[in-house]
Amino acid sequence: MCGIIGVLGNHEAAPLLVEALKRLEYRGYDSAGIATVNHGTLDRRRAVGKLVNLSDLLVHNPLAGKSGIGHTRWATHGAATTTNAHPHRSGPVAVVHNGIIENFRDLRAELAAHGLTQESETDTETVALLTRHLMDQGRTPIEAARETLKRLHGAFALCFLFQGEDDLIIAARKGSPLAIGHGDGEMFVGSDAIALAPMTDRITYLDEGDWAVVTRKGVTIFDAADRLANRAEARIQIDQTRIEKAGYKHFMAKEIAEQPVVIADALRHYVDSGTLTLPQVDFTGVDRITMVACGTASYAAHVAKYWFEQIAGLPAEVDIASEFRYREPPLSPNSWALFVSQSGETADTLAALRYAKEKVAKVVAVVNVPTSSIAREADLALPIMAGVEVGVASTKAFTCQLTTLALLALKAALDRGRLTQADLARHLTDLAALPGLMNHAMGLSGEIATIAEELSEAQDVLFLGRGAMFPLALEGALKLKEISYIHAEGYASGELKHGPIALISPQVPVIVLAPRDHLFEKTVSNMQEVMARHGKVLLISDAAGIREAGMGCWRTLTLPECGIFAPILYAVPAQLLAYHTAIAKGTDVDQPRNLAKSVTVE
Repeated sequence: MCGIIGVLGNHEAAPLLVEALKRLEYRGYDSAGIATVNHGTLDRRRAVGKLVNLSDLLVHNPLAGKSGIGHTRWATHGAATTTNAHPHRSGPVAVVHNGIIENFRDLRAELAAHGLTQESETDTETVALLTRHLMDQGRTPIEAARETLKRLHGAFALCFLFQGEDDLIIAARKGSPLAIGHGDGEMFVGSDAIALAPMTDRITYLDEGDWAVVTRKGVTIFDAADRLANRAEARIQIDQTRIEKAGYKHFMAKEIAEQPVVIADALRHYVDSGTLTLPQVDFTGVDRITMVACGTASYAAHVAKYWFEQIAGLPAEVDIASEFRYREPPLSPNSWALFVSQSGETADTLAALRYAKEKVAKVVAVVNVPTSSIAREADLALPIMAGVEVGVASTKAFTCQLTTLALLALKAALDRGRLTQADLARHLTDLAALPGLMNHAMGLSGEIATIAEELSEAQDVLFLGRGAMFPLALEGALKLKEISYIHAEGYASGELKHGPIALISPQVPVIVLAPRDHLFEKTVSNMQEVMARHGKVLLISDAAGIREAGMGCWRTLTLPECGIFAPILYAVPAQLLAYHTAIAKGTDVDQPRNLAKSVTVE
């Protein structure tokens, strides 16, 4: 969620901090701030809203110094105000924080008894107050930070900056990711490698419970027991061009358009001359898989459930991570657990992985960031090859998740003797055709924009689908409400008569996702029930489906025939509908209100 950056540099820190925070905007935020130490003097600037407001403030009220920390805040404790914005300061210490301090109320009461009271409503200010209190008792900055960390319950990534210390940042990680960047006589701290990419390609990731003393000479890392820890340094390779809009009006538009390319990348990564290249994946003897994810990733898992069961005959269940981790489900020792996450840092998914780790035969991560916490803690990490995704509403990561999960389902079918080599070749041919078919779907953008103009007037929208199209209906509805703020719901078509049909009226558009498959006629029957009640239907199908059932529909969209992997193709018009509807409504497409890209707290 929140973004953190720290700099111990050889140049003015403020411009570097602001530029790095811009690279973290994709995470979502509602205020921002920086603090620096200049010749021993600690000072800060904070502003509500977009980073441009902080930049304007710094023009009129500059902040000098070559050491500093910065933060973009997504409000949890307290509204988006300047007082609640980070960095938080108490006396000689300033702090930036991602996560939630669960025992902050107890700490706040304890500190108030010593005359240290908060100005803000945040949990984070308590960290600064406690550190100050310990320094007032004679602790050095390093000792005070270390003792403070031991008093904190909850999840956090933290950076401390101190008055009088031009060459010191304390960084700590528990539950939320944090990375150390190495430069030439300079050192950096960041929430992720994207923020650090312009400054360094040498990264050390802190492990769970680590805390670090950072100076310009390097970093000393300690584990949760205060023992010296040796953490590997890695080289990052981030395609900088992929973090630019490249001529598109929005990142989301660029990322929708990139899907044919990145899906082809994923297929090349896992398929070589008609052979699946998944050497560490063998489903022989596996009796069940459990897939755990949140949001869009959970809908990708729901689609994959149909593939695992229909193609591989392998029982599959899907759980939302925030429910899975607390209901303590029984897990078979012969089962696998798959954890699907775009960022690889999703807090609930990471906690669910840790629960499952010792209870199943193998834990597999399906992630977009191979250096992420989920990837590093899994037995096997399978990158989805989507590249950096900046738009908060996931698009290319979703279809790359689907592609990777489809290949896993084929491997499971092969290992379990449910698929011949001829069948595999046919399925791989269907997948290889997807990039071209998606380019065809992109060509519908103008037609979809026209439909979206009218759709933008709606208060409520329903999405219907059967089989693997049901979770895609859920995803289509999620996309629409995420960025256009229109209330939308996805339903299994067969559930229409069990309640949702009461909502049907000419003012409630119904979007039907229905390729001409073995369930098509049943879906059409449900669609006819909508039209009989004067509902307006947008039918998305292939040419045969449109010929058979398009008469009387409000609008139709024709896609190529696609076979069992149709959900990957049908995701494109669902994304374009949401995108163009948001454009028609004038909402913030890339950074919709109240949402964050990387959800690193519960």
